[in-house]
Amino acid sequence: MRLDVKRYLDRIGYDGPVGLDLATLDGLQRAHLSTVPFENLDVYAGVAVTTDPYYSLAKIVDNNRGGWCFELNGAFALLLEAIGFKVYRIGAAVLANGPSDVIDHLCLEVGLDEPYLVDVGFGDSFSHPLALNRTGPQDGGPAPFELMTGAKGTTLTRWSEGAPKAEYRFKRVNHQLNEFETISRILQADRSLHWHRRAVATRLLDGGPDRVSLIGNELKFERSGAQTATTVSDQDWTETLATWFGIDFALEGPAQRPG
Repeated sequence: MRLDVKRYLDRIGYDGPVGLDLATLDGLQRAHLSTVPFENLDVYAGVAVTTDPYYSLAKIVDNNRGGWCFELNGAFALLLEAIGFKVYRIGAAVLANGPSDVIDHLCLEVGLDEPYLVDVGFGDSFSHPLALNRTGPQDGGPAPFELMTGAKGTTLTRWSEGAPKAEYRFKRVNHQLNEFETISRILQADRSLHWHRRAVATRLLDGGPDRVSLIGNELKFERSGAQTATTVSDQDWTETLATWFGIDFALEGPAQRPG
Protein backbone atom coordinates (compact mmCIF):
# COMPACT_ATOMS: atom_id res chain seq x y z
CA MET A 1 0.00 0.00 0.00
CA ARG A 2 1.37 3.39 -0.99
CA LEU A 3 0.70 6.44 1.15
CA ASP A 4 -1.29 9.13 -0.64
CA VAL A 5 -0.17 12.35 1.05
CA LYS A 6 -3.07 14.42 -0.28
CA ARG A 7 -5.67 11.92 0.95
CA TYR A 8 -4.07 11.84 4.40
CA LEU A 9 -3.93 15.65 4.54
CA ASP A 10 -7.58 15.79 3.47
CA ARG A 11 -8.44 13.27 6.21
CA ILE A 12 -6.94 15.51 8.88
CA GLY A 13 -8.27 18.70 7.34
CA TYR A 14 -4.84 20.24 6.79
CA ASP A 15 -4.74 22.78 3.94
CA GLY A 16 -1.80 24.93 5.03
CA PRO A 17 1.68 25.19 3.53
CA VAL A 18 3.72 21.98 3.53
CA GLY A 19 7.41 22.47 4.19
CA LEU A 20 10.13 20.85 6.23
CA ASP A 21 9.80 23.36 9.05
CA LEU A 22 8.42 23.70 12.56
CA ALA A 23 5.30 25.58 11.45
CA THR A 24 4.24 22.69 9.21
CA LEU A 25 5.05 20.08 11.87
CA ASP A 26 3.05 22.00 14.46
CA GLY A 27 0.11 22.43 12.10
CA LEU A 28 0.09 18.75 11.16
CA GLN A 29 0.23 17.62 14.78
CA ARG A 30 -2.68 19.85 15.85
CA ALA A 31 -4.72 18.95 12.77
CA HIS A 32 -4.23 15.24 13.46
CA LEU A 33 -5.16 15.64 17.12
CA SER A 34 -8.30 17.56 16.11
CA THR A 35 -9.65 15.10 13.55
CA VAL A 36 -8.27 11.64 14.35
CA PRO A 37 -9.36 10.65 17.84
CA PHE A 38 -7.41 8.67 20.34
CA GLU A 39 -9.82 5.76 20.83
CA ASN A 40 -9.79 2.20 22.14
CA LEU A 41 -12.98 0.93 20.52
CA ASP A 42 -11.47 -2.13 18.86
CA VAL A 43 -9.48 -3.12 21.93
CA TYR A 44 -12.51 -2.60 24.17
CA ALA A 45 -14.69 -4.72 21.87
CA GLY A 46 -12.08 -7.48 21.64
CA VAL A 47 -11.24 -6.82 17.99
CA ALA A 48 -7.54 -7.55 17.41
CA VAL A 49 -5.33 -4.71 16.19
CA THR A 50 -1.74 -4.77 14.95
CA THR A 51 1.24 -2.44 14.88
CA ASP A 52 1.57 -2.74 11.09
CA PRO A 53 1.56 0.93 10.01
CA TYR A 54 -0.22 0.17 6.74
CA TYR A 55 -3.04 -1.51 8.67
CA SER A 56 -3.25 1.66 10.76
CA LEU A 57 -3.08 3.88 7.69
CA ALA A 58 -6.06 2.14 6.11
CA LYS A 59 -8.00 2.26 9.38
CA ILE A 60 -7.42 6.01 9.83
CA VAL A 61 -7.58 7.32 6.27
CA ASP A 62 -9.93 4.87 4.54
CA ASN A 63 -12.21 3.94 7.43
CA ASN A 64 -12.31 7.30 9.24
CA ARG A 65 -11.21 5.78 12.54
CA GLY A 66 -8.75 6.65 15.26
CA GLY A 67 -6.77 4.27 17.42
CA TRP A 68 -4.19 4.06 20.19
CA CYS A 69 -0.52 5.02 20.17
CA PHE A 70 0.85 2.26 17.95
CA GLU A 71 -1.77 2.99 15.31
CA LEU A 72 -1.86 6.80 15.48
CA ASN A 73 1.86 7.49 15.75
CA GLY A 74 2.63 4.59 13.42
CA ALA A 75 0.52 6.09 10.64
CA PHE A 76 1.54 9.68 11.37
CA ALA A 77 5.20 8.72 11.07
CA LEU A 78 4.53 7.45 7.54
CA LEU A 79 2.89 10.75 6.61
CA LEU A 80 5.77 12.80 7.99
CA GLU A 81 8.33 10.64 6.17
CA ALA A 82 6.38 10.88 2.91
CA ILE A 83 6.52 14.67 3.22
CA GLY A 84 10.27 14.50 3.84
CA PHE A 85 10.73 14.73 7.61
CA LYS A 86 13.31 12.57 9.38
CA VAL A 87 11.40 10.50 11.92
CA TYR A 88 12.54 8.17 14.71
CA ARG A 89 10.12 5.79 16.42
CA ILE A 90 10.71 5.98 20.15
CA GLY A 91 9.61 3.54 22.86
CA ALA A 92 8.40 4.95 26.17
CA ALA A 93 7.30 3.67 29.58
CA VAL A 94 4.02 5.23 30.71
CA LEU A 95 4.31 6.64 34.25
CA ALA A 96 0.78 7.94 34.80
CA ASN A 97 0.05 5.17 37.32
CA GLY A 98 3.46 5.18 38.98
CA PRO A 99 7.01 4.00 38.26
CA SER A 100 7.45 1.60 35.36
CA ASP A 101 10.17 0.29 33.09
CA VAL A 102 7.79 -1.42 30.67
CA ILE A 103 8.01 0.04 27.16
CA ASP A 104 4.32 0.29 26.34
CA HIS A 105 4.00 3.51 24.35
CA LEU A 106 5.15 4.72 20.93
CA CYS A 107 6.08 8.37 20.39
CA LEU A 108 8.11 10.14 17.69
CA GLU A 109 11.28 12.19 17.42
CA VAL A 110 11.35 14.47 14.38
CA GLY A 111 14.57 16.11 13.25
CA LEU A 112 14.60 19.71 12.06
CA ASP A 113 17.14 22.38 12.98
CA GLU A 114 16.89 20.66 16.37
CA PRO A 115 15.06 17.47 17.41
CA TYR A 116 11.42 17.61 18.55
CA LEU A 117 9.18 15.23 20.45
CA VAL A 118 5.88 14.69 18.62
CA ASP A 119 2.94 12.57 19.76
CA VAL A 120 -0.58 12.18 18.35
CA GLY A 121 -1.32 9.00 20.32
CA PHE A 122 -1.40 9.83 24.04
CA GLY A 123 -4.85 11.30 24.45
CA ASP A 124 -4.98 14.51 26.47
CA SER A 125 -1.35 15.59 26.31
CA PHE A 126 0.82 18.14 24.50
CA SER A 127 -0.35 19.45 21.14
CA HIS A 128 2.76 21.37 20.00
CA PRO A 129 6.11 19.77 19.16
CA LEU A 130 8.48 19.96 22.14
CA ALA A 131 12.17 20.76 21.62
CA LEU A 132 14.12 17.82 23.00
CA ASN A 133 17.36 19.68 23.69
CA ARG A 134 15.84 22.52 25.72
CA THR A 135 15.47 22.83 29.46
CA GLY A 136 12.58 24.34 31.36
CA PRO A 137 8.84 24.39 30.66
CA GLN A 138 7.60 24.73 27.07
CA ASP A 139 4.19 25.64 25.70
CA GLY A 140 2.49 22.31 25.10
CA GLY A 141 -0.95 23.69 24.30
CA PRO A 142 -3.22 22.67 27.18
CA ALA A 143 -0.44 23.24 29.77
CA PRO A 144 3.31 23.81 30.10
CA PHE A 145 5.32 20.64 29.53
CA GLU A 146 8.93 19.98 30.50
CA LEU A 147 11.40 17.32 29.38
CA MET A 148 13.62 16.20 32.25
CA THR A 149 16.71 14.10 31.65
CA GLY A 150 17.85 11.48 34.15
CA ALA A 151 19.79 8.24 34.42
CA LYS A 152 16.94 6.18 32.95
CA GLY A 153 16.20 8.53 30.07
CA THR A 154 14.09 11.59 29.32
CA THR A 155 10.80 12.09 31.17
CA LEU A 156 7.89 14.01 29.69
CA THR A 157 6.22 15.98 32.47
CA ARG A 158 3.12 18.14 32.55
CA TRP A 159 2.98 21.11 34.89
CA SER A 160 -0.13 20.99 37.07
CA GLU A 161 -0.85 22.79 40.34
CA GLY A 162 2.65 24.26 40.39
CA ALA A 163 4.56 21.00 39.94
CA PRO A 164 5.64 18.74 37.06
CA LYS A 165 3.76 15.43 36.84
CA ALA A 166 5.41 12.56 34.94
CA GLU A 167 3.59 11.21 31.89
CA TYR A 168 6.14 8.88 30.28
CA ARG A 169 9.89 8.24 30.07
CA PHE A 170 11.87 7.31 26.97
CA LYS A 171 15.34 6.83 25.57
CA ARG A 172 16.12 8.40 22.23
CA VAL A 173 16.68 5.11 20.42
CA ASN A 174 15.08 4.40 17.04
CA HIS A 175 12.87 1.30 16.88
CA GLN A 176 11.07 -0.68 14.22
CA LEU A 177 7.31 -0.83 14.68
CA ASN A 178 7.28 -4.63 14.78
CA GLU A 179 9.28 -4.39 18.02
CA PHE A 180 6.06 -3.12 19.68
CA GLU A 181 3.91 -6.03 18.51
CA THR A 182 4.48 -8.15 21.62
CA ILE A 183 3.49 -5.40 24.07
CA SER A 184 0.52 -4.53 21.87
CA ARG A 185 -0.73 -8.11 22.15
CA ILE A 186 -0.14 -8.15 25.91
CA LEU A 187 -2.13 -4.92 26.39
CA GLN A 188 -4.97 -6.35 24.29
CA ALA A 189 -5.01 -9.67 26.15
CA ASP A 190 -4.89 -8.39 29.74
CA ARG A 191 -8.56 -7.73 30.48
CA SER A 192 -7.73 -6.19 33.87
CA LEU A 193 -6.27 -3.07 32.22
CA HIS A 194 -8.19 0.17 31.84
CA TRP A 195 -8.37 -0.27 28.05
CA HIS A 196 -11.03 -2.92 28.61
CA ARG A 197 -13.19 -1.22 31.23
CA ARG A 198 -14.57 1.74 29.26
CA ALA A 199 -14.87 2.73 25.63
CA VAL A 200 -12.99 5.99 25.10
CA ALA A 201 -12.67 8.54 22.30
CA THR A 202 -11.06 11.96 22.66
CA ARG A 203 -9.84 14.70 20.33
CA LEU A 204 -8.99 18.39 20.26
CA LEU A 205 -11.55 20.94 19.16
CA ASP A 206 -10.31 23.19 16.34
CA GLY A 207 -6.62 22.80 17.11
CA GLY A 208 -6.98 22.99 20.88
CA PRO A 209 -6.57 23.45 23.69
CA ASP A 210 -10.34 22.81 23.94
CA ARG A 211 -11.24 19.11 23.86
CA VAL A 212 -14.18 16.74 23.59
CA SER A 213 -14.10 13.26 25.14
CA LEU A 214 -16.53 10.36 25.27
CA ILE A 215 -15.54 8.22 28.25
CA GLY A 216 -17.89 5.37 28.90
CA ASN A 217 -21.31 6.96 29.02
CA GLU A 218 -20.05 10.47 29.79
CA LEU A 219 -19.56 13.17 27.13
CA LYS A 220 -17.10 15.79 28.42
CA PHE A 221 -16.11 19.18 27.04
CA GLU A 222 -13.17 21.34 28.07
CA ARG A 223 -13.62 24.88 26.78
CA SER A 224 -11.62 27.92 27.89
CA GLY A 225 -10.48 26.06 31.00
CA ALA A 226 -14.01 25.08 32.08
CA GLN A 227 -15.30 21.51 32.06
CA THR A 228 -18.83 20.29 31.46
CA ALA A 229 -20.19 16.76 31.27
CA THR A 230 -23.43 15.07 30.29
CA THR A 231 -24.56 11.47 30.56
CA VAL A 232 -25.17 9.60 27.30
CA SER A 233 -27.68 6.76 27.31
CA ASP A 234 -26.76 3.41 25.77
CA GLN A 235 -29.37 4.09 23.08
CA ASP A 236 -27.75 7.41 22.11
CA TRP A 237 -24.13 6.32 22.48
CA THR A 238 -23.49 5.27 18.86
CA GLU A 239 -25.06 8.46 17.52
CA THR A 240 -22.97 10.58 19.92
CA LEU A 241 -19.81 8.81 18.77
CA ALA A 242 -20.69 9.53 15.14
CA THR A 243 -21.64 13.15 15.81
CA TRP A 244 -18.51 14.15 17.71
CA PHE A 245 -15.91 11.76 16.33
CA GLY A 246 -17.19 10.79 12.89
CA ILE A 247 -17.00 7.11 13.77
CA ASP A 248 -19.60 4.52 12.82
CA PHE A 249 -18.99 1.78 15.37
CA ALA A 250 -21.70 -0.21 17.13
CA LEU A 251 -20.76 -1.81 20.44
CA GLU A 252 -22.54 -4.87 21.74
CA GLY A 253 -23.78 -3.95 25.20
CA PRO A 254 -23.10 -0.79 27.22
CA ALA A 255 -20.08 1.40 26.61
CA GLN A 256 -18.90 0.97 30.17
CA ARG A 257 -18.17 -2.24 32.00
CA PRO A 258 -17.96 -2.35 35.79
CA GLY A 259 -14.35 -1.76 36.78
